Amino acid sequence: MTSDGDTVPEPLAGLPQTSTRDPDATRGALEAWLATALPAGAEPTVTSLDAPSTNGMSSETVLLDASWNDDGVRREHALVVRIAPDPANVPVFPEYDLDRQAQTMRVVREHCDVPIPKVLWSERDPSVLGSPFFVMERINGIVPPDILPYNMVSWVTEASPDELRRMQDATVSALARLHRIDRPEERFAFLPGADGDRSPLTRHVDEQREYYEWVVADGGRSPLIERSFEWLDAHWPAEEGPTVLSWGDSRIGNVLYRDFAPVAVLDWEMASLGPAELDVGWLITLHAFFEDVATTYGLPGLPDFLRCDDVVATYESLTGYAPRDLDFYNAYASTRHAIIMSRIGRRAMHFGEAEMPADIDDLIPHRAMLERMLAGDSGRAAGA
Repeated sequence: MTSDGDTVPEPLAGLPQTSTRDPDATRGALEAWLATALPAGAEPTVTSLDAPSTNGMSSETVLLDASWNDDGVRREHALVVRIAPDPANVPVFPEYDLDRQAQTMRVVREHCDVPIPKVLWSERDPSVLGSPFFVMERINGIVPPDILPYNMVSWVTEASPDELRRMQDATVSALARLHRIDRPEERFAFLPGADGDRSPLTRHVDEQREYYEWVVADGGRSPLIERSFEWLDAHWPAEEGPTVLSWGDSRIGNVLYRDFAPVAVLDWEMASLGPAELDVGWLITLHAFFEDVATTYGLPGLPDFLRCDDVVATYESLTGYAPRDLDFYNAYASTRHAIIMSRIGRRAMHFGEAEMPADIDDLIPHRAMLERMLAGDSGRAAGA
């Protein structure tokens, strides 16, 4: 039951295993590491440590409260530690370049007014916590939860239509401002897509094919995902739009809000260079995914929020650029998400939280939505 007395849908009731890390050991290791990262005499103490479970099944996130001496004054610091997952924990992605994420955030902060937490340290040495990590400032705000999805039972469903519209427009504005960073190939030369050996979209899709092959390396190929790649090849855009910094995981579950406006844009592990439509399609489609879940359980959801036509119109009004080929990019976003969810389903089986379904494509919770997109019903599938 939720705090409002509503019944939790059974498949969503259990939280997935995200880490086997020992909190006490992590706390001690971070306290000792801070003593080496800070100036002599800082005498850091970690006063609390928490690992949130409502969002994120990729990098580990640890919330940290610490104090240390700063110019003779004892000061309190609210921090966030992002830790690359242990390979033994069956990570969602094959590679986690935490230092690259930290570098991306630093460059964005330098060249854009979108709120990005300040990265304080990036530690490449895996001996400290067993994996590389970075430490950033903690921003006060509230995030739309993934579990239970924000469009089912959350502060978002309690918002008024005007508040939801303010939240939507502010989020699209943040995306537009990220995409306006000039000379992205120069400023983000360390990101995928900057080498110029292929077009950014071609490279992006090729990397997703490689990711799919990694996911199914131990067996259990997905006919639906493979059919999706065939559909994408057959519906390839005639022309790619301008190359921008692509946030990569552009969804409201990766934003901290205050008064329905973003105060921190988070989770940069999927950042790359590519067409703006990669982010626009991801923002639209990931909400459509949660709407599909809500419909499955007979819940009203938020059908008037983050609708495709509304998002595109707002984005165009802010940038002067009209995103195009959204049927392709929404289907591509749904395909990417299908690969991720297939991996998460296999991960759940590893931890004994699920069993292999009779049909391998049932590991994709938005299977019906993706099938509608491939059948040409992308408007209904992605909330046009």
